[in-house]
Amino acid sequence: MIKKHIKSEGQKLLRAGIVGLPNVGKSTLFNALTSTANAQSANYPFCTIEPNIGVVTVPDERLSVLQPMVKAAKIVPTAIEFVDIAGLVKGASKGEGLGNQFLANIRETDAIIEVVRCFDDPNTIHVTGKVDPIDDIETINTELALADMASLEKRQQRLSKVAKTGDKDAIAELAVVEKLLKLLEDGKFINVKDHFDEDEQHYIKFMHLMTTKPVIYAANVSETDLSTGNDYVNRVKEYAKTHNADVVVISAKIEAELSELGEEEKKDYLAELGVENSGIERMIKSVYHLLDLRTFITAGEMEVKAWTIPAGAKAPQAAGVIHTDFEKGFIRAEVTSYDDFVGCGSYAAAKDKGLTRLEGKDYVVQDGDIVHFRFAV
Repeated sequence: MIKKHIKSEGQKLLRAGIVGLPNVGKSTLFNALTSTANAQSANYPFCTIEPNIGVVTVPDERLSVLQPMVKAAKIVPTAIEFVDIAGLVKGASKGEGLGNQFLANIRETDAIIEVVRCFDDPNTIHVTGKVDPIDDIETINTELALADMASLEKRQQRLSKVAKTGDKDAIAELAVVEKLLKLLEDGKFINVKDHFDEDEQHYIKFMHLMTTKPVIYAANVSETDLSTGNDYVNRVKEYAKTHNADVVVISAKIEAELSELGEEEKKDYLAELGVENSGIERMIKSVYHLLDLRTFITAGEMEVKAWTIPAGAKAPQAAGVIHTDFEKGFIRAEVTSYDDFVGCGSYAAAKDKGLTRLEGKDYVVQDGDIVHFRFAV
């Protein structure tokens, strides 16, 4: 039997962990991200004692354009799960503050957002007594590197015993562990693709290391510096260039204010501030860029829905994001690019003009593709 539609199993959400030293604006930013007051914000360390989790939809104006065209009942954007993790301090890797508990939470994320204080405020105490964004970044990165080294050293001990028996898999993994330990001596994050081949990357994937995750530095500034930045931000940008990281300039205070406004009011406020998009939108785009992700769309009378896939995903893999049956029984995909569909105005017109294609198993799904999957069960 051939079908086009089936109830979705539900897509696993991307998860980004928000980390930083105490009193840098982490919880204020989290509140703005999720438009909730679940994350307590206070002028003292460790005001977040349990990781707060919030789901944030990914802005995609293409969905609202398509909705009236296909007469869909609703729009379902894709989403990211943000985790607000308690403030780390020097010594967290050895259990200082609330270290061990929260280092474990970071391991479960797909990307790390480090909120870095780039503002002066005598009324907000800095945990070290001075504002120095690079020192803050290196404190966090060192703690994450030390924690990963401790984890790898335990793994090294186990693998060494097995490797002595001649086990080829253990020997190969042990070599990867030893290479990782050497790289981590500098206390920096590791760009895995720069140092390891595909076989080696396979082992690393299951180690759940924090220092191999993509990083965004969220440079938290005052309202007056949002459009222009400042010397602190410039230093963070220079640092990021040599550390495989992205930088998003954001004002947690302004984001909190924006979260309470309607869409039109938001646009007007942002225009007054001299910026086009909210920091949160820029941060979400940065997560997609760092993780090398793409979005394809399914559109019908029930809903217009966005789905997230890794760049390079082929049609059956994309189908599996909707439901495993789609991938197992994949026959072909009916594909129309977003621009072609909008230009034609309907499926019928796109087909008449030859702009809707039937693609097979080797087709690499492109960002913005509108897809109907055919499969057999």
